[in-house]
Amino acid sequence: MKKVGYLGPEATFTHIAVESVFKQITSHPYRTIPSCIDGVTDREVDYAVVPLENALEGSVNLTLDYLIHEKRLPIVGEIVLPIRQHFMVHPKYIEEWQNVEGVYSHPHAIAQCHKFLHDTFRNTPLHEVTSTAYAAQHVYEKEDEKIGAIANEFAAKKYGLQIVKKDVHDYDHNTTRFLILNQENAPLEQTLLEHNGYKTTLMITLSENPAGALHRVLSAFSWRNLNLSKIESRPMKTGLGNYFFIIDIEQKLDDVLIPGAIAEIEALGCNVTLLGSYPYYIIK
Repeated sequence: MKKVGYLGPEATFTHIAVESVFKQITSHPYRTIPSCIDGVTDREVDYAVVPLENALEGSVNLTLDYLIHEKRLPIVGEIVLPIRQHFMVHPKYIEEWQNVEGVYSHPHAIAQCHKFLHDTFRNTPLHEVTSTAYAAQHVYEKEDEKIGAIANEFAAKKYGLQIVKKDVHDYDHNTTRFLILNQENAPLEQTLLEHNGYKTTLMITLSENPAGALHRVLSAFSWRNLNLSKIESRPMKTGLGNYFFIIDIEQKLDDVLIPGAIAEIEALGCNVTLLGSYPYYIIK
């Protein structure tokens, strides 16, 4: 039976993503994103599922930077999960929830709920923790403290908390993308869902930065009618102004178009690395 690592503890959004897609697996929680990725390279688990991007707050830079600079693992899948954030407290504080003395959650969740927090807890300390589920677990374990957490419904049930305000995120259509990583680039064997399509992800670095360099790179995709769903720059950590680019192509790696685009880009003096060509799953 395959083992899948995820950002824990139990009842994180990453855990929900794992349970929604994988079939007949053993799941293992990790406290941090790097330790989850390390679990694959250390062969503790076969796959790692880690958050990559939120529709409201953008990329999870820790995931991308650790994947590029520290542990380069192939991407073998992507999961897109709708995100609903709720405010919850220990049952003993249901009547006093607006007077809590601290709010705990993951930094992205806190940012996603800025309006609610500003309107309801303007002068209440906000505490950032490693995951929304850890925030819920902390509130449960500290029942003598009048504190609250922002997390999902699964976490509220798992840790015995009461949701006192539902859907506290600022905007609808809140979704998060999760990457599935595997050391051997092994495709997913058994899933609970049919995939919704394929993507191919490339990392591109410019050997120099003449005027129009990025335009010429993008032209290699444009005239081949290859649709790009994402272009993102991240620092190479070698000095100011040095960046690499992550590009998502809305197509499975073929024998002609994408290899042709890669060859054209390399002819421009750029370095191209294939990070993965993989199915993606959209959870409703």
